[in-house]
Amino acid sequence: MAASARYLRYILFAFFCVAVLYFISSSSSVPRTRLPSPSAIIDEQKSKWRTETPSPGNETASLLEAPTTDGYPEIPDVPSGLSAPADGKMNATFVTLARNSDVWDIARSIRQVEDRFNRNYHYDWVFLNDKPFDETFIKVTKSLISGNVKYGEIPKEHWSFPDFVDQDRAAKVRKEMKEKKIIYGDSVSYRHMCRYESGFFFRHPLMLDYEWYWRVEPSIELFCDIPYDTFRFMAEHGKKYSFVLSLYEYVETIQTLWDSSKKYIKNHPEHIAEDNTMGFLSDDGGETYNHCHFWSNFEIGNLNWLRSKAYIDYFESLDRDGGFFYERWGDAPVHSIAAALTLKRDEIHFFNDIAYYHVPFTHCPTSEQVRLDNKCHCNPKDNFDWKGYSCTSRYFDINKLEKPEGYQNQQD
Repeated sequence: MAASARYLRYILFAFFCVAVLYFISSSSSVPRTRLPSPSAIIDEQKSKWRTETPSPGNETASLLEAPTTDGYPEIPDVPSGLSAPADGKMNATFVTLARNSDVWDIARSIRQVEDRFNRNYHYDWVFLNDKPFDETFIKVTKSLISGNVKYGEIPKEHWSFPDFVDQDRAAKVRKEMKEKKIIYGDSVSYRHMCRYESGFFFRHPLMLDYEWYWRVEPSIELFCDIPYDTFRFMAEHGKKYSFVLSLYEYVETIQTLWDSSKKYIKNHPEHIAEDNTMGFLSDDGGETYNHCHFWSNFEIGNLNWLRSKAYIDYFESLDRDGGFFYERWGDAPVHSIAAALTLKRDEIHFFNDIAYYHVPFTHCPTSEQVRLDNKCHCNPKDNFDWKGYSCTSRYFDINKLEKPEGYQNQQD
């Protein structure tokens, strides 16, 4: 009976992984790749999966500092004494990493954000690209956004191989991953993107005047009105990182990420927060990683946390180990592990009332009253939170949070 239950879990995980791979393969930001079959996923992964539960502006900028002697660009000085604008808004911005070809997909996202939230607050929006934005992208996005709009080009040194990476070794790994049909296993640009989101977007000069960010990606949907200032909520309640969806990472892409993280823990005990969220990451006190992470295509966070020595030391430790290129480490587990280790558990927030969709997963509030109060149009049957391959239930359990009435009806 137990073996049958485990086998069923593997089957569910297989279809989950196929859904994730479909989402990634449908992205316009990176090359397409052929998906592995469910049976192949089961054969390759079953021994590794865990079974536990006022008018817009047009500004451009790039960061052109030469690398320092240790291989890293200097972090520009952040203006001191950052404060809320005179109109009472928080010092915050939306931020999107996009290519010119993403224009119509990001237009959809902008309309969602503006209609459900930003039409009341008019926060700025920063767009970043490793190439100059074209006239169409700028014209379309500016026309849709009620706040100031800024466009920045990513400097080459943040979107290239650092000099300490063995490129022959990295190329060999990409070839091996391609042969194993690991999603984006042979993609260089995908690795640059993950490294940039992990360690550099908050260093861009356009981001330096802000304290808070909300990450938005193409083709997302917001199902509910957001009748309050999320940035102010974060600040007034002492929150520094937030999420709406969580899930297990694809094992083959992060095989040594936890080893590198443990090395950071050993070398920097001063950065590990008391009352942290290790229980979200590990079932055995940190010896192994259960692969849970917050899905970072949605995150609202504090930029000063990302600029902190604790976070920078973590990123640079990981970067030196080379896993962004020798494996295929994603920014989602990097952000998640850093938040769980360096922040107190009450500094991480689950935005239950922000109903959100990014292919292929939906967060829809379980409570009917929340959905009615906020004019939601999501189908609660699509809610991912309480499925077996979501990690949100684990987050509730380790934080001793009461699960909403009716959550049992949305489980597997």
